[in-house]
Amino acid sequence: MYNSEQHYNHLYSTTPREFEFCAESEEELTNWQEAFRDRLRQALGLHNIEMDLSHHQPKSEMLKSEDMGDYIREEWYLWVEPTVPLPFYLLRPKEHNKGLPLALTPHGHSHPHIYVGIANNQKEEEEITEGERDIACQAVRQGYLTIAPTTRAFGETRTTIDRNNDKVNSCRIALMHGLLVGRTPIGERVWDMSRLIDWAIAEQHIDAKRIIITGNSGGGTVSLHAAACDTRITVAVPSCYFCTYQGSLGSIVHCDCNYIPGILRLGEMYEVAGLIAPRPFSAIAGREDGIFPIDQVKYAFEKLQKIYQVANAPDNCQLHIGEGGHRYYKAGAWGFVQKHFNQTEN
Repeated sequence: MYNSEQHYNHLYSTTPREFEFCAESEEELTNWQEAFRDRLRQALGLHNIEMDLSHHQPKSEMLKSEDMGDYIREEWYLWVEPTVPLPFYLLRPKEHNKGLPLALTPHGHSHPHIYVGIANNQKEEEEITEGERDIACQAVRQGYLTIAPTTRAFGETRTTIDRNNDKVNSCRIALMHGLLVGRTPIGERVWDMSRLIDWAIAEQHIDAKRIIITGNSGGGTVSLHAAACDTRITVAVPSCYFCTYQGSLGSIVHCDCNYIPGILRLGEMYEVAGLIAPRPFSAIAGREDGIFPIDQVKYAFEKLQKIYQVANAPDNCQLHIGEGGHRYYKAGAWGFVQKHFNQTEN
């Protein structure tokens, strides 16, 4: 009798990984990272996106500004492609000076406004209060200039049909149509984060040495892969995502946007996270998270710790486990970030 679980577990466990980590020195680590990062960017479709958009100069436009009491909230567009005006919220501390740290807070499989504390109904209010999902508000209150972007294929970047039908996302369409031209949703979202960083450095004069990215679930996906690809990101704090590809995406039903063609022929998720070393990395997990199993999270973290040891930065890597399910746990984020930002200042 055919057993699909047995088949796929055998397939994943016997597929050789080109960049399986085996470095024993910082020099070997650096060489491994440079080679792997290039191949990861290729797998994500970033090489194709860069080629297609080599002459594109993003423009921006502010639509609205509101005084929220202890910070200013603005609504913007950034044309990350000629045909993609990406909406984002910009949250400014009231005491706004040049040289502020930047926080990027990509959201998961929910609506963009959740991260800036906007609830349109009771369900969204519960998501914010019970799941600590007003992450952009948390960041600006830490004193960071904060960008809460729309994750591509959500919000205004859904298809017209999905917007009209009030479907939360257009992730499957983004994957399937993107594959035709050698793109992936994760690759497009990583591209968007890098263009927002460009804009914040050039137009908002942020401190380019203090950039954090953090988000929950799908926002954790973007946070991990963006930090692996863009070395300007100083601190990465993915929440309820860091795990193993095999133990989560390869064994449980997930959204189509999570999948990277051939990723397990390159490396496991902890090896992708190893591209962030020695930069600070805090993995947030929920002990009862049903889609990113905690045993696989712990296994992946043990593997990642070995990479950080070779990088001579074991204290830059932590795992924070919240006593609950699939949600954000701010206790694993802001103290860790501030500690490392303080070190950067010194």
